[in-house]
Amino acid sequence: QVQLVESGGGLVQAGGSLRLSCAASGSTFSSYAMGWFRQAPGKEREFVAAISWSGGRRYYADSVKGRSAIWRDNAKNTVYLQMNSLKPEDTAVYYCAANTDSGSYYPGARDYGMDYWGKGTLVTVSA
Repeated sequence: QVQLVESGGGLVQAGGSLRLSCAASGSTFSSYAMGWFRQAPGKEREFVAAISWSGGRRYYADSVKGRSAIWRDNAKNTVYLQMNSLKPEDTAVYYCAANTDSGSYYPGARDYGMDYWGKGTLVTVSA
């Protein structure tokens, strides 16, 4: 069982930045691929970014590419998402996810293969 706890959400003006963190329980965090997803009001959950177990591979949604960065600190069991140049359309609940079956992520799979989810942190971007 893996527990994921997100933090760092809040209210920010358009053009601003936020850093989200996701702390994971357990001793095998370094073997998991991790990801960030988001769900805006009235919309389906969508992929934001993913990172492989070692951090060597990263993948971003087109909507955030170039203004976001995902990285991980396996010694701290934490994955991060830095978001810059925020837009009102980035407003959403952001969820951290883990693929406990693999150190990789799978863009063609449902939820990129993630099987554990945090409860989310709300990011609100004002115009």
